Amino acid sequence: MEAGVASGALPPGSLLPPMRELAGELGVNPNTVAAAYRTLRERGVIETDGRRGSRVRARPSSTPRDALRMVVPEGVRDLAEGSPDVSLLPALEGPLAAAARRYAQAPTLYGAGPVAPELAELARAGFDADGVPPGPVAVTSGALDGIERVLTAHLRAGDAVAVEDPGWGGALDLVPALGLRVLPVAVDDDGPRPEAVARALAAGARALVVTSRAQNPTGAAVGAERARELRALLADHPEVLLIEDDHGNGIVDLPLHPLGGVTRHWVLVRSTAKAYGPDLRLAVLTGDAVTLDRLRGRQRLGPGWVSRLLQYAVVELWTSGAVDPVAVSRSYAGRRDALVEALRQRGIRAHGRSGLNVWVPVVDETVVVTRLLAAGWAVSPGAVFRVEAGPGIRLTVSQLAVAEVPRLADAVAAAASVGAAGVRYD
Repeated sequence: MEAGVASGALPPGSLLPPMRELAGELGVNPNTVAAAYRTLRERGVIETDGRRGSRVRARPSSTPRDALRMVVPEGVRDLAEGSPDVSLLPALEGPLAAAARRYAQAPTLYGAGPVAPELAELARAGFDADGVPPGPVAVTSGALDGIERVLTAHLRAGDAVAVEDPGWGGALDLVPALGLRVLPVAVDDDGPRPEAVARALAAGARALVVTSRAQNPTGAAVGAERARELRALLADHPEVLLIEDDHGNGIVDLPLHPLGGVTRHWVLVRSTAKAYGPDLRLAVLTGDAVTLDRLRGRQRLGPGWVSRLLQYAVVELWTSGAVDPVAVSRSYAGRRDALVEALRQRGIRAHGRSGLNVWVPVVDETVVVTRLLAAGWAVSPGAVFRVEAGPGIRLTVSQLAVAEVPRLADAVAAAASVGAAGVRYD
């Protein structure tokens, strides 16, 4: 079946035969077919919906959302990629050289602890300053690696995970690839909407993934009042696993309003990608002791640890003040706010409270993306980021100059000539 999906013989949405029927045709025990179906679910190839049976996923794990990205023709301004502004990233030659010198003095060998003590101390101090509850520190190879390890530490195939919609395509792909079910949660400028979270929790969500700030693609940031509402909801569901993704740390000047500590199991993840460079592939996590112990135990059986060379380089970056978070956040905010305001002046409602991106609800995203490409602008189609949310486009401002904003806003207004689709993301 997996080969059939890969070849196209079993296209997305194909209904698979009932297990007993297939067992009879193949002359095998029904338990054998059940085990095969279970393996396919765990690999993200199929999904099962009770009595409705099993089907090939609409987007099998072998075709992630990244496959929807377009090839940007030469001469077209690329606002689709989602990467940070390279001019705002620190040079790595010095920090990596310092890490190499330190390694030469004391090479990391088998048996060393997984987290450099200096990195753990600095990370914990940062968490404390932002009001994150006490907890041990772990290091993973980026935010998505950490989220995957936390989910697998507590959940099993078939469990439901509440995920923001629209939201980060990586998370929306990861959940079903682990054999888990996505429960989409609508968001607004303050993050996940309480009534949507309440519905997901009532529907049996075993975990909730929340982006604290600089939400991708909408730029949402969880404010103080929204945090109080979400904490109150989670207090009534203490067994739900909470995962907070604070990837905007270092590029956003809005305060963090953490949710952790209300449920028994929780983590907060901070990636270095947006502020210090995607190729560092390093994130720090904190959370409850049981979750962190499970994560580190499983990590020891795989990669073992994240390179101490990278950890030492991040320590050097943090202690040398290589990045000025205030200056970086102002740079992104200046471009982002200018675009949102320019679109407002042209009658288009756009969203972008924090981070690198602006989200524009539209009536037909395919038409808008195509028209903008013809006008010399490449933007991301909303399909990369949504499950049930209405159509939209994402514009990344990191490659945009403020002087270009009026011309871009004119192009968006012309492409979306029928107007933006409402004021809510769903």
